[in-house]
Amino acid sequence: MMEKTYTTKELGRRFLYYFRPYRATLALDLVCALLTTLCEIALPLLIRQITNTALADVTLLSARMILGSASVYFLLRIVDCVANYYMANIGHVMGARIETDMRRDAYAHLQQLSHTYFNNTKVGQIMGRITNDLFDVTEFAHHCPEEFFIAAVKIAFSFAILAKINVPLTVLVFLFVPLMTIVCMKINRYVKKAFASQRHQIGELNARIEDSLLGQKVVKAFANEEMETARFEKGNQEFLEIKKMSYRLMGYFSTSTRFFDGLMYLTVLIGGGFSLMDGRILPGDMVAYVLYVTTLLATIRRIIEFAEQFQRGMTGIERFLQIMDADIEIFDEPDAVILQHPQGEISFHDVSFEYPDDHNQVFRNLNLTIKAGERVAIVGPSGGGKTTLCNLIPRFYDVTKGDICLDGKNIRSYTLRSLRQNIGVVQQDVYLFSGTVYENIAYGRPGASREEVEEAAGRAGADGFIKMLKNGYDTYVGERGVKLSGGQKQRISIARVFLKNPPVILLDEATSALDNESEYEVARSLEELARGRTTLIIAHRLSSIRSCDRILVLTQDGIAEEGSHETLMKKRGLYCHFYEMANTWK
Repeated sequence: MMEKTYTTKELGRRFLYYFRPYRATLALDLVCALLTTLCEIALPLLIRQITNTALADVTLLSARMILGSASVYFLLRIVDCVANYYMANIGHVMGARIETDMRRDAYAHLQQLSHTYFNNTKVGQIMGRITNDLFDVTEFAHHCPEEFFIAAVKIAFSFAILAKINVPLTVLVFLFVPLMTIVCMKINRYVKKAFASQRHQIGELNARIEDSLLGQKVVKAFANEEMETARFEKGNQEFLEIKKMSYRLMGYFSTSTRFFDGLMYLTVLIGGGFSLMDGRILPGDMVAYVLYVTTLLATIRRIIEFAEQFQRGMTGIERFLQIMDADIEIFDEPDAVILQHPQGEISFHDVSFEYPDDHNQVFRNLNLTIKAGERVAIVGPSGGGKTTLCNLIPRFYDVTKGDICLDGKNIRSYTLRSLRQNIGVVQQDVYLFSGTVYENIAYGRPGASREEVEEAAGRAGADGFIKMLKNGYDTYVGERGVKLSGGQKQRISIARVFLKNPPVILLDEATSALDNESEYEVARSLEELARGRTTLIIAHRLSSIRSCDRILVLTQDGIAEEGSHETLMKKRGLYCHFYEMANTWK
């Protein structure tokens, strides 16, 4: 998936938005930066005054002058310490708050993105963007305005004071600054690309690790530990090569700045020496000149060293913006209303659908009406669109063409939240969150009482096995419910729907992982739950849907057959073929 790239100017402009709530903190931070800078600039002036006075007439150099200069410098150092404490403490907290705000916005935006985005983006990459990438933003948010402000003040003051001492020499020294800037900016372009590659590769490593660890049972079952290790090592070595390139570029960067440092000192040595020889500057001025040039070079070197942190921060901001600029494909219409007390009639009008990423067409001009309270089963070959049809109702995807209506109104006219709150989904791929059994069932209706949770579990046929667990409802299920069997996880997911108690229920292979006894218990509970509610059931076990009001046979060409079990068996068509084949394999 192609990702947007940004210019440094655009990244800076977009990032400024996050400084708005902390403008007062930033302003005070810059004031403190100014105070620390003035303290540093004052020292060469004090030394210059004492040196020139001593060289002119040593008798003029008094204890009062020395102690007076020392007192001034001591007071300045007190101010410097207080200002530096604010910068190191409050300034860093400001950076951490900005990082927190950005992570909050990124996570909130991710919650609004469609299935298509997550189908095409590795979870490891996403995790890297909202964790590791934003760590560097804390330092960047604090140091970037501070460092550039300090550098600007020091360069301006240094130029003014140096020019006052000797204009020709100062102009000659400062001629190296733009040349150094041009060279550094050119190298920086490559550094930025290298850091972007580094971030991408660490995301790939995260994804590789996550994929391997979550699938560790499959890895062990096929005895492929060595293959997984080799694949990881390949990615690990690629990351090393990218880091080596980054450090090589930083080496070029550092070497070029040291070269220019040497040229500037050489200029001061030659020009200052001849100026002293000709009497154009005093020895004290020469000392101050060297000190200010040292300060200037230290400032430039600090900015150069900050360049690595700057590029890391800019890369983090860029990868953050790539999340924030990902299109929200499923959203509330401007005039959307809250869905209240739905009856549950669902109708498809000339619905066509193709997946937005690969344009694989699933439906073309599909028409279907499901009455309120009707139980409809959907069967058919794999790839016929059974799950896709159910995914369109809660708007996990939007139709390409046509309309889906609930109680006669287009589902787009309702808010997403209210629409999905009135639809219960039990998916084929059961997902349990890391936590307790109780927490996973209560997820169906946050705020439900313990009695309601236990009642829902009982209606789903899960109460019996839950009470037999070590800690009952407080048993930890492990990541993705790994401590439970497939059937147990399925019944807990069904219990969520019982607790939610929605008027529309979508069951995508809801009983596929259950044994015969559990399937019978859940089927009885589903009978009760389905009474007076619209229920769509996707099933491969055709014996479990014989009592449905209507059965649809869905193929790639649309609805091939529909009717009750008895009607379809008499037709001797596709449904009859599937049913008899299923019985043959029993």
